[in-house]
Order: sequence, then C-alpha cells, then structure tokens
Amino acid sequence: MADELQLDSYLARIDYRGPLAPDLSTLAALQAAHVDALPFEALDPLMGRPVHVDLPSVQQKLVLGRRGGYCFEQNVLFQAVLEAVGFEVTGLTGRVRWRSAPSDPLGPRQHMMLLVEVDGRPHLVDVGFGICMMDAPIRLELGSEQQTPMGTFRIGMWDRLYTVSAKQPTGWRMMYAFDLAPQIHADYVLGSWYTSTSPNVPATHTLMMERVEPGVRHKLVSRRYQRQARDGEVIEERVIESAFELGRVIGEIFRVTPPVPVEDIWARTSR
Repeated sequence: MADELQLDSYLARIDYRGPLAPDLSTLAALQAAHVDALPFEALDPLMGRPVHVDLPSVQQKLVLGRRGGYCFEQNVLFQAVLEAVGFEVTGLTGRVRWRSAPSDPLGPRQHMMLLVEVDGRPHLVDVGFGICMMDAPIRLELGSEQQTPMGTFRIGMWDRLYTVSAKQPTGWRMMYAFDLAPQIHADYVLGSWYTSTSPNVPATHTLMMERVEPGVRHKLVSRRYQRQARDGEVIEERVIESAFELGRVIGEIFRVTPPVPVEDIWARTSR
C-alpha cells in the first residue's frame, strides 16, 4: 500500500516540513498537521454518493482534491503515510458508542483507527473520529488521563473490550469500543459501505464536519456551527441561516470544496 503513496504530495497538502523518523515526536506532529489540513467531512454519504477507500481514490480526493473524508478514508491514508515513514502500524476497527446509553447493545464495526508501535509501546492513533477528532496519539494504557493539545482522553475496559473516552464539559463520554484484532482492507470496504449507506448511521442523513487547528476545534452539525476550546468547551455557537452562509463556512473554515452545489447540501440539513 505504501508503494502507491504520493508522500511528497501528502506532506505538501498538510503543510508539513518537519523531520520524518519513526518516533513519537514525528507521529504527533504529523497527526496534528493532518487534522488541521484534512477535516472530517461526510458530504458524499449525505448526498448519496459512493465512497471508495482504496488508496488511489483516497489520495485523489483528500490529497489532490480540496476535500476531507470520514474515518475509513482518513485512516487508510494516514496508515499508508506512517508505514512509508517507517512506523509499525496495525489497522483496527471499533464500535461507536458516542450516542449510546451504557445499556445499549454493541453496534457493528463502523469505525477505523490505528495501533502504532513507537519505541516498543503501542499507541492509539485516530485521525477520523468526526465528532471528537484526536489531535495526538495516546498510549494504549488503561486508566490514566492523557492530555493532547485540544483534549483529554482515557483508555478503559468494558464488556471485555478496550474503550476510549473523551472528557467533555458534561463529564467523560465513551467514543468507541474496540479490540486488537488486526483488520484487512476488505474489512474496511465492508465497514465503509455500511457507514456510507445505512440510514442508522448519522453520516447518511446529518451534515457533520470537524477540523482541529492549534487552539481551536471547529464543528458543524446540520446548521449549527461551534468553535470549541480544549475538552469541548464551547466558545462560540451560531445557527447557519442560509445556503450562502453554509457555503462560506464549508469553504473558508473547513477549507472544503463541496462535490455538489451548496444549495443541495442546504436542502439536506435542518436546524
């Protein structure tokens, strides 16, 4: 997979000029640059357009085009980048719990993330969880609170699975549950198909975008835009009032060129 990667084009896209060595500082710097330059967006599932997760398609969309993507696209790309740099990477899948009550049954494997070995220690790396994007790697270490520049995260155990939770203004919130079973690309093709077509998945009916720059997290859900400080503290919130304003937010804040007229996206959103 890494042999197909256009690494120089990727580094230019994320505006990264730092060192490239398989160490923790490089990993953290690449992840921070990635989530700033390549926002989470699921415009294709929202508009009923197909999503392809093979590396050439993902590069064409995210690197060569002015687009972002969702978890499978983002992490397929980032895995190829990390492997090209020399990291040992294992692709994983998770079961999303962000909107679930503790008593709700487990859902399907509809999220992709990465396990990266650095200096003999495993780290969870995820550039595609589009409701609380992680801006730095965290150690696969149970119990301890781990701070990144924009968040605080914690690895736990629940129902014999690992979990990752994020600190929010209302308390800890579980993001997803996962195990350490390595996944192959066919697993991501299936998971992405479900995530991009099922009416049970928010991406198919709710406009969602997120971008994390140094000091600020930008979030768009339907017609509501927020700027957040660390740990989800809201510092600005407003309702988007028109298709024109929505187009400006998508283009200027999230730096995305929509694949369809913004009026069509506006028609798919609500307050």
